[in-house]
Amino acid sequence: MRLRPALLAAGLLLSCLTAHAAEPVRSVPTLDMGRYAGQWHEIAHLPVSFQKKCVGDITATYALRGDGRISVHNACRTGDGERIAAEGVARPVEGEPGQLQVRFVPDWLAWVPLVWADYWVIALDPDYQWAVVGDPDRKYLWILSRSPSMDATLFASLKAKAEAMGYDLGPLKVMAPVE
Repeated sequence: MRLRPALLAAGLLLSCLTAHAAEPVRSVPTLDMGRYAGQWHEIAHLPVSFQKKCVGDITATYALRGDGRISVHNACRTGDGERIAAEGVARPVEGEPGQLQVRFVPDWLAWVPLVWADYWVIALDPDYQWAVVGDPDRKYLWILSRSPSMDATLFASLKAKAEAMGYDLGPLKVMAPVE
């Protein structure tokens, strides 16, 4: 008989957790890489080890390649004023227009599955003026803009979209002016 209250409590807890679960991380249903290509300014990101030296002026530039892949050039300013950069490549995920995989290792290591990371465009301005990029595990998140600053109301709206998908934005680092 003591088992019945415990099962009831567990069921209530499970239903509460399910009711408050975040919506799944979904990529945008369409992505025109020709329009997405070009330079983006990073407004904010969740901390990642490969950006720990970056203190500002973070950009990502994408260029279409003849082989169907996308060249990636990430750059930023470090604390001592130096500009550093990383070159990578992205590939579209077949059948998933808003999903890419990206790597920053040499071509000869491209065959290793672990060198590819998910890069999902999870929110996108119809005019391609801002984007939110993340991954299905909610470890990575970037808020990008075509301009080096972002309107505060828009920024709050994009953060709310990410939080609705379950991203923890407590550690979010704002890297550009939000006005």
